[in-house]
Amino acid sequence: MLFATVSPADAEGCVLVHSLRAGGRLLKKGRVLAPADIQEIRNAGIVSITVARLEPDDIAEDEAAARIAHALAADGARVGAAFTGRSNLYATVSGIMTFDRATIDLINGIDESITLATLAPFAPVHPGEMIATVKIIPYAAPRNAVEQATALASGAIRVAGFRPLQCALISTFLPGQKPALLDKNRTALEARLAPLGGTVVFERRVAHRIEPLTQALCEAALQQPDVFFVFGASAISDRRDIIPAAIVAGGGEIEHFGMPVDPGNLLLVAQLKGVPAIGLPSCARSPKTNGFDFVLQRIFAGLPAGRDEIMRMGVGGLLQEIPSRPQPRDEAPAELRAPRIAAIALAAGMSSRMGVNKLLQEWRGKALLRWTVEAALASDAKPVIVVTGHDATSTEGVLRGLDVVIVRNPAYRDGLSTSLRAGLSALPESADGALVMLGDMPEVSANLLNRMIAGFSPPDGRSICVAVHEGKRGNPVLWSRAFFGEMATVTGDTGAKGLLAANEEQLCEIETGPGVLRDVDTPEALARLRATGSG
Repeated sequence: MLFATVSPADAEGCVLVHSLRAGGRLLKKGRVLAPADIQEIRNAGIVSITVARLEPDDIAEDEAAARIAHALAADGARVGAAFTGRSNLYATVSGIMTFDRATIDLINGIDESITLATLAPFAPVHPGEMIATVKIIPYAAPRNAVEQATALASGAIRVAGFRPLQCALISTFLPGQKPALLDKNRTALEARLAPLGGTVVFERRVAHRIEPLTQALCEAALQQPDVFFVFGASAISDRRDIIPAAIVAGGGEIEHFGMPVDPGNLLLVAQLKGVPAIGLPSCARSPKTNGFDFVLQRIFAGLPAGRDEIMRMGVGGLLQEIPSRPQPRDEAPAELRAPRIAAIALAAGMSSRMGVNKLLQEWRGKALLRWTVEAALASDAKPVIVVTGHDATSTEGVLRGLDVVIVRNPAYRDGLSTSLRAGLSALPESADGALVMLGDMPEVSANLLNRMIAGFSPPDGRSICVAVHEGKRGNPVLWSRAFFGEMATVTGDTGAKGLLAANEEQLCEIETGPGVLRDVDTPEALARLRATGSG
């Protein structure tokens, strides 16, 4: 890749290295300069700019990141669209992230242009949580380096999903011990099992002696649980202590006693009737993370949790002074999950310039509106809200069978802004942002929508993402929740376009094809659209 300071005339197709303002617009670094950009730069009187020009053996940053990310992703992982040289991997199931650390190190050692960052090995994750990110540092990466990375990647990152296991719990007690402690055993265990999908299907409370504990284990085995848990009234001190002795007497086998994790040292792993049997340390009654969590999560993910695995838990196993660690949780922090983006398709207008309901007109065998809505449904946007008004019954009829939320706008005659407000009012509280789409733009694809979602990052100054073609802004536009209040105050028939100029610093332009500039408002526009294909 070559860097140079050139005249605007020599910069077309190059990557802008430093952001600049031209013609009242902020052109951000990393932008591939189109003819319209060059003209604006020249009109602004700028005579030289710093650009990067890709060489024949370079792969552009987004393509390079996407190739490597797609090669990495295996079961339980999906790849987000690439943007600014970054492609993120997200979990699709609740489970444990697994990968070979040596492979990650090898990929990072190939070339300084390629970086791969992951969560910690065996980190528990939930759907939508970011588990890894590929970032191309410059604007391109050498082709041979990308090819080496993709060859090494080969499904290296996966999420082993948690399975809904049935569990047996046996607690032992000593003379004079309070029943409340045994109640706490079950409460603490169930709190850990719930995020993993586990349930207690058998429980016994017996004296802390070998014979009654052995009998309880045999009774539990008749229920064919997926795992046995034994809470002892006294901590296990040796593999010949009461709990391991009872497991052996019941026909089981001790695999390992003790673990290099603190708290959690006194954990016992055994097999009984072909399924895991875990003797729990006393710290398992605490809600704080301890060694039991590491073993429990692996069992529910169907991963080995025997002697070899346990003895490799020492690195990172000092938990005594750590207030929190990654655990199964209801929700990942916003910065560690995919943004929750909804879509609002505006379909309430009167089609006055068309003369008939334009949204019902067919192109390539489907109504224009159905093309738009199906693209939204095929993207990562959820939910998809369709605002109807004029000729609502017919308009909604072309969406029959689609999983959309219909919102009728009784004030549709008062302009586009009323439909925008109706759509915003239907958004779930969990939405981080919304793609606002026009119902008469059937060439907007799911791939474009996903690229816009990938570009959305308010912490990085990308709170508004707008689709552009050759420097001209079109639709759709992705807005952060931070703007919903202002958008709800807009009036008339122009939507929220006025907010773009006022928030240039938060705006990100997504370059794409000409379809983002083509709405079908007139018979002539429909004829031109149909001329592009078999419509």
